Amino acid sequence: MEQRRVVVVGGGIIGLAFARELLRREPGTGVTVVEKEPELATHQTGRNSGVAHSGVYYRPGSLKARLCRRGVDLLERYCAEHRLPHRTVGKVIVALDDDERTRLYGLQDQACANGIKDVRLISRRQLAEVEPECVGVGALHLPSVAIVDFRAIAQKLGEEILAQGGAIHTGTPVRAIDVADGRPRLATGNPALRTIECDQVVVCAGQQADVLARSTGAAATPRIVPFMGKYWELREDRRGLVRGLIYPVPDPRYPFLGIHFTPRVDGGVLVGPNAILAVGREAYRLRESHPAELARIVASRSFLRLARQHWSTGARELWLTASRRAFLGAGRRYVPDLKNDDVVPAKAGIRAQAVDERGALVDDFVIDGSPTVVHVRNAPSPAATSSLAIAEELYERLRS
Repeated sequence: MEQRRVVVVGGGIIGLAFARELLRREPGTGVTVVEKEPELATHQTGRNSGVAHSGVYYRPGSLKARLCRRGVDLLERYCAEHRLPHRTVGKVIVALDDDERTRLYGLQDQACANGIKDVRLISRRQLAEVEPECVGVGALHLPSVAIVDFRAIAQKLGEEILAQGGAIHTGTPVRAIDVADGRPRLATGNPALRTIECDQVVVCAGQQADVLARSTGAAATPRIVPFMGKYWELREDRRGLVRGLIYPVPDPRYPFLGIHFTPRVDGGVLVGPNAILAVGREAYRLRESHPAELARIVASRSFLRLARQHWSTGARELWLTASRRAFLGAGRRYVPDLKNDDVVPAKAGIRAQAVDERGALVDDFVIDGSPTVVHVRNAPSPAATSSLAIAEELYERLRS
């Protein structure tokens, strides 16, 4: 029998997790991962803050809620099995006033509906015991939330793929996917591998997800709008300001969580991010110039409708980017002793956020396509946490 060939486009944590899952379930399948960068996991996976999310923010019954809860358990087991960094630090979602404290009740109900068992509301005094430098009128406490190294996890997944007989080709950008005759054919920018023919394709392309989807004849929306998040990092001698994760009460209008404090497994502590339109899908510095790409983003109907609805919030986020004082002022609302010279610049990240035709930010994972080509069209946070569970979901969809 001829070997079935499956190509995975994208060498981030989702693409790698799926390739590993397929090889585990069907040993001997011809699995090839193609990644346009010289290394794996260089974009959203490699620039992730490292939080293994618990699932508190996501609508019960949604893909995010279901796959995050399944994924966080799989992730913990995977880190233990391969001796990868996994450290429980706990998390507080802090209310600054009575209105935010009321909203914590809704978050607690949602957390319980999603199967989070150790969530509790704590008072101002109890908050001070958990996070002595943090202020608020109360908080939601999730003591079992952990931090990990997603890039290290991705590298280990890559090693497993190779050990199980799969192939990984870096430096291989996919230009288009032709499915006209029912058998996928990928055109790449790698001179040594210009064309790849296969039986099935799974596209996990992050910032490029909509571009490749359209090349197969899929719908134009949702479109990816790249949002850059800027971070600062606490100086080593000021890391004691924070014990665990300190988050604000989220604004229900946005999937972004606001400026927060994130310890990392390497000992660092991040402050941020904010969220502004990136000048390109992979432009991590504001001074980069991608005029043609930026023009295509802002000219889309989805973005124009989004901008009309949320221009004032966008202006505020730009101000936070331009002013260290304003940025850290947002953090000082929770940790008053944070000073402007307590931080050093940290690398930025880009969230590949899908926007629908109405200009609404898509709030759930989006996976669609056909039995021949499956597209992951929206997979921002908590996609890294959910990656091993998303891999299971993709496998089931590919086999249905």
